[in-house]
Amino acid sequence: MLVEPELADAVLLVFANKQDLPGSMVATEIVDKLHLSSIRQRKWFIQSTCATQGYGLYEGLDWLSTQLLNK
Repeated sequence: MLVEPELADAVLLVFANKQDLPGSMVATEIVDKLHLSSIRQRKWFIQSTCATQGYGLYEGLDWLSTQLLNK
């Protein structure tokens, strides 16, 4: 999807959910598995979250909001 011309200016926010569960991948593992460090043509951010407890959601959305305001 990231190579689609319509998304050329899009930023990427990845929510690493389920961080409350044992054995869940930490953010650095997800970066590695998704090869996010190879993405250089756009801004991206990975946020650890636990949606049921609500942590990390606002931080990720704050980052996204900041990125969209700066465009």
